[in-house]
Amino acid sequence: MPADPAAAPGAAAPAPARLLGVRFDPLGLEAALATLRARPPGAPFAYVVTPNADHWIRLQDQPALRPLYEAAWLSLCDSRILRLLAARRGVALQVAPGSDLTQRLFDEAIGPDTPVTIIGGSDRVVEQLRARYRLAHLAHHNPPMGFIRDPAAVAACVAFARANPAPFVFLCVGSPQQEKLAAAIAAEPGTTGIGLCVGAAIEFVVGEQTRAPELVQRLHLEWAHRLLGNPRRMWRRYLVEGPRIFLLARRHRSRG
Repeated sequence: MPADPAAAPGAAAPAPARLLGVRFDPLGLEAALATLRARPPGAPFAYVVTPNADHWIRLQDQPALRPLYEAAWLSLCDSRILRLLAARRGVALQVAPGSDLTQRLFDEAIGPDTPVTIIGGSDRVVEQLRARYRLAHLAHHNPPMGFIRDPAAVAACVAFARANPAPFVFLCVGSPQQEKLAAAIAAEPGTTGIGLCVGAAIEFVVGEQTRAPELVQRLHLEWAHRLLGNPRRMWRRYLVEGPRIFLLARRHRSRG
């Protein structure tokens, strides 16, 4: 885990776990929430990544992206499937889903007067969030599609984050765009707060998307719930790309 500039002197961080080269910090949801809440809001900008099975596959295919995850302050497992796969390889992972973490932050750590910055997400969803939590200091910037390939658009996002400091900066532009943007903000002098690379988490908070029932989650079937809820959007991820996780794991096991 990269050193936290806000950590207490002499504090020893538990060693991270690794699943085929991808780092996961040993924090479940409660511990992750406590760690986020304990960090001073004015500390230099640091970011949190929440790799799920889709991210993990991408990191096997595109190892050049791994430094973005290595540079993160926290890397939290967002997939029970990954935890199951890791357990079969003797690696213990704890799960702290980004959508659950985001929900808990708004319910327990963010008050009406807490500054909040969101990059990505639709105006409609953000306004629902503002109304639901009576947020008086919510700053929102939605970059154009494909912004990550436009240096000026990336610079505009970084400038927005710097001009709108907040304890929590939600980066909701999809992966790996949000991780690239987080690294760019972290490299900008004077930026503060915690960047959370959480994809569509805000949509879950306002009810635009729904989590699977707890029993379905424990049975490792949340992917099926999301597929049935939005087949046009999710079919390729879960029926084409998703099963590759087991092929990749088997290939590495045979090599090892």
